[in-house]
Amino acid sequence: MTPFGRIVNLSHVHDPATTPLYPGDPAFEFETVAEIAADGYFLRYVRQGEHTGTHWGAPAHFDPTGLTADELDAEDLFRPAVKIDVRERCGDRDYAITVADLTAWEAEYGRIPDEAAVVAWTGWDAKWGGPDFVGVGESFGHQPGFAPETVAWLLATGRLGRRGALGIDTFGPDRGIDHEYRVSRMVYREHRISLECLGNLAALPVTGAWVLAGGPIYRGGSGGPAGVVALVP
Repeated sequence: MTPFGRIVNLSHVHDPATTPLYPGDPAFEFETVAEIAADGYFLRYVRQGEHTGTHWGAPAHFDPTGLTADELDAEDLFRPAVKIDVRERCGDRDYAITVADLTAWEAEYGRIPDEAAVVAWTGWDAKWGGPDFVGVGESFGHQPGFAPETVAWLLATGRLGRRGALGIDTFGPDRGIDHEYRVSRMVYREHRISLECLGNLAALPVTGAWVLAGGPIYRGGSGGPAGVVALVP
């Protein structure tokens, strides 16, 4: 028995055939190195970047003095979660999630808990595995994200606190057109992390769940591929 009512998977299946890659990231490859018929067991060699597929980022990802994956505490990867549904606005691939989006959410559901994972549902999880996730032609590289002033508000009001997180179903919390990664540079302070390329967000409650980012902890890592689950009361 579990004290939670259900467990929800928020990760995409990692598969070189379908996993979109952030432009410039290393290739994602499987190589079979042992087979049952020949070796008595099945084993593959997996090559992928630390931020391939559903993953989380540690402060060191953008801060040269920031904590690496192995320097974080276990509780940094286990946070109460709220889901902000901005899908209707993200028909604009360059949409920046505003403070007004968050205060409108709070007017309906109550204050965002301190040190929570603030998860933006842009609808990009439904684009996974197809060309529209990254974009083609003039839309290439265009994805919605948080506005820097929105993250500044979350920080100034204590809502992200020392151990909060940003979550999103795109490549990261920055808009795709922000090549200065202003949001990432703001959020990766203290013990804060990001949860990226999340999936199945329709199953994540608006409030009340906790999210857990599992997976390997790399020494000196900037984060890592993750099996992210939501624990729902």
